Amino acid sequence: MAFVQKYLAWGAGVLALLVALIFALPGGKARGFDVGGFGTLPVLEGGRVKPLDSLARNSLLLIHSRQVFRHEGRMVGPDEWILDVMFRPQVADQQRIFVIDDPEVISLIGAQQTKNRNYFSFADLSSHLDEVQKQAASAQPIAAQKRTRFQGAVVNLFDRVYLYYKLRNTLQLAGSPGLGWELQSLGTPEAALRHQDLTQLAHFRMLPPTTAANPDAWQSVGQALAATQAGAGVHPGLVPLAKLNAAYVANDAASFNSALTEMNTLVKSLKPDALSHASNELVFNRAQPFFVGLSIYFVAFLVLCVSWIYKPELLRPTAYALLCSGAIVHTIGLAARIILQGRPPVTNLYSSAVFVGWGAVILGLIVERMYRKGFGTAVAALAGFATLIVAQNLGESGDTMEMMRAVLDSNFWLATHVTTITIGYSGTFLAGSLAIAYALRKHITPNVDPETDKALGDMAYGIICFSLFFSFVGTVLGGIWADQSWGRFWGWDPKENGALLIVLWNAIILHARMAGYVRERGTMVMAIFGNMITAASWFGVNLLGVGLHAYGFTDSGFIWLLSFWITQVAFMALCWAPARFWVQKPGAKA
Repeated sequence: MAFVQKYLAWGAGVLALLVALIFALPGGKARGFDVGGFGTLPVLEGGRVKPLDSLARNSLLLIHSRQVFRHEGRMVGPDEWILDVMFRPQVADQQRIFVIDDPEVISLIGAQQTKNRNYFSFADLSSHLDEVQKQAASAQPIAAQKRTRFQGAVVNLFDRVYLYYKLRNTLQLAGSPGLGWELQSLGTPEAALRHQDLTQLAHFRMLPPTTAANPDAWQSVGQALAATQAGAGVHPGLVPLAKLNAAYVANDAASFNSALTEMNTLVKSLKPDALSHASNELVFNRAQPFFVGLSIYFVAFLVLCVSWIYKPELLRPTAYALLCSGAIVHTIGLAARIILQGRPPVTNLYSSAVFVGWGAVILGLIVERMYRKGFGTAVAALAGFATLIVAQNLGESGDTMEMMRAVLDSNFWLATHVTTITIGYSGTFLAGSLAIAYALRKHITPNVDPETDKALGDMAYGIICFSLFFSFVGTVLGGIWADQSWGRFWGWDPKENGALLIVLWNAIILHARMAGYVRERGTMVMAIFGNMITAASWFGVNLLGVGLHAYGFTDSGFIWLLSFWITQVAFMALCWAPARFWVQKPGAKA
């Protein structure tokens, strides 16, 4: 029987991996058009070469807050959407992709406030764009953290509308007969003005360099047309692009797919490495490993919860197997990002959330393997789920593989200081999560089990030792990097202070426990407070928007950080309170 249960448990883990593989399968066609193949084409945007699919996903995420939307009774994906925006703007302009929640902005565009989220098309907004631009221009000089709610909302709307406007005027001017017509009109004075507009409005460059002498000289359509106008010859990519344009407008899927093959052949001959990189990143985009991972973590936690009341001998190993599957998917996603970027795992806030979650899950797997109480699985699954949710929200701000800031452009220090100190974050959060599990168990379980309480205490204590080591080493390495970058080892920068607080607090916990100032319960309360300090160092510095380490200001995160702190204070109080304090003890007076 035990043999059967073991293989049933691991069979569930294997099934989860097979489901994850389904996400990576090539996408289908839309209305017969190979939109997935079009998304594979490499473009230069934001300082890096990426597949058009990544640009489309990031742009739609910024504008719509999602990567798909419903239009005319069916779901439209990012690759089909970008094709409509560039080649059929009259269709794209009717798609309700602009989300506006602020009531004053809704009034500004002459619409009515509704209970549900408000979706508007570019056509809905077009008659009010002058007023939106005027209000945004008056708010833009104000620092983001000092803007009113309306000012922040109207600037956000203007930025999204301008992004959309640039996309619809990147390959051809919206309202013109198309790129083929532009090629036929070369040589006229009016054409030169249109080429200038196309160059200024281009959001990305799609035409690869034609000579090895300048391998980074990607061109926009406007630049290529202007060069042709000046007598430099027609860029070989303009013709297949014009065919793609004409076929898509004519709803001719066969001609579109044929022109796409021609464009792929050209790009492969000019920049084979770019096409290969774009194809790999497209697979990564489709696989969505971190979304799949957080889903598996959530299922693992639910299975474990059920195991506490029903068939623990079967469901607890199943939860652990699912956690292992989630960790495998998480690890593959992390490794894929490292390969695609050519960078260590942590390069920005988004990747730090991914890595902190991964570290907590790996530690949780080790702890569960050692103690086999189910608590390692529980806190690891919750930590992985929570951090990947944070990463999903951070990813809504745009390209998560953005170019590095100059001061951070060092693979050695990213691989040593940043990775080491982020492992310290992972351990501190995992210890705090175990302490929360200790607090909840104390009040939920009617029967006291000193052995389990001691095991939880030992887990938290050991992980705090682990966290102290990595936090200390990471902070020292950061000082050495700072000395090389800014000429001083320590400058009391907010981020440096936060890192120091993590080191000191973990050291205080260990000293207090060793000296007898706190025991099991006190250690757990202090471990939960460690969550608050780590969150302040991790995100609080960016909310301040000051200091040399404030690389990722996020003005919308304060409420979430404050809410997190409040929950941790509540857990600390719960941990300190006597077990099941609301239950009247035998012999107590009524």
